[in-house]
Amino acid sequence: MKSSNIGGQAVMEGIMMRHKDKYSIAVRRPDKEIELKVEDYKCIFGNAKFLKYPLIRGVVSFVDSLVVGTKCLMYSAEIAGDEEDEEEAEKNASLTEEELAAKKKKEDRQFKWLLYITVAISIVVSIAAFMLLPYALASLCRKVGASEFVVTIVEAFVKLALFMGYMLLISRMKDIQRTFMYHGAEHKCINCVEHGLPLTVENVLASSRLHKRCGTSFLFLVMIVSIFLHFIFVLVPVYWVRLFGRLLMVPIVAGISFEIIQWAGRSDSKIADFFSKPGLAMQKLTTKEPTADMAEVAIKAVEAVFDWRAYLKDEFDLEIPYPSDEETVAEK
Repeated sequence: MKSSNIGGQAVMEGIMMRHKDKYSIAVRRPDKEIELKVEDYKCIFGNAKFLKYPLIRGVVSFVDSLVVGTKCLMYSAEIAGDEEDEEEAEKNASLTEEELAAKKKKEDRQFKWLLYITVAISIVVSIAAFMLLPYALASLCRKVGASEFVVTIVEAFVKLALFMGYMLLISRMKDIQRTFMYHGAEHKCINCVEHGLPLTVENVLASSRLHKRCGTSFLFLVMIVSIFLHFIFVLVPVYWVRLFGRLLMVPIVAGISFEIIQWAGRSDSKIADFFSKPGLAMQKLTTKEPTADMAEVAIKAVEAVFDWRAYLKDEFDLEIPYPSDEETVAEK
């Protein structure tokens, strides 16, 4: 299997797909039409060469994905929700072009601040819940005379229990299940192309909903890598140093996990398959079988940023004709 370097994310009633310097968001509107938006991808950290070095690029990619992903989620929630209410429409109709432009600029500025605040809170809550809380709970073992080594072992089990419990809990929520169905559609689209099949609804639905480069696998790897690296602090005698050290290790953990999952996503070796199995198993919780209309949304998102016909010709020597102008108009 040849990696296509397509990445994606499920959003509210839709899918975001990214390839190179473009990303698209396809959302199913309340009137059942598909809203498609294509944006230029620009890293929030810039394009400095050192940002592409191993480990550093993992941290950059993680934070950048959070920002882009949250932005797409907020956009999709707006599109998938109710249409503009009458009162708001009347207010906008009474404004001049200059006033509308000023209002839009203000709303864009507010959206940007809300976006960054949301991402910052997400990072803080994630670190607190899955990094610091397990250590704090495991530290209670010291009251019965446990050594730092035993505390670290207990911390590992608490961390995995919290992570898996969280995944199990959200996978049972009805509102989240539709998003997980779109998550499955996203994976199926990528698997369909990377296995040399034309991107049709039938082929997409027949493809696997599990993929080695998934964000779920990345998060699981973060848990495992952090468990191993935290054994470094077993011999550190000061509690606050151990706690602060765990915070400093967060970007290193993210960087190492990124390199592993990128390697596994490009490799078909038995070793890569072995290391991918736990993450693929977790994806059975975060992906569900999609419907045909969800597959249509996923295909729209892919085709907006990726020429899958050229990819199949280059990688599989399979030539699929492009749709004619008449067919394109008919599809619309």
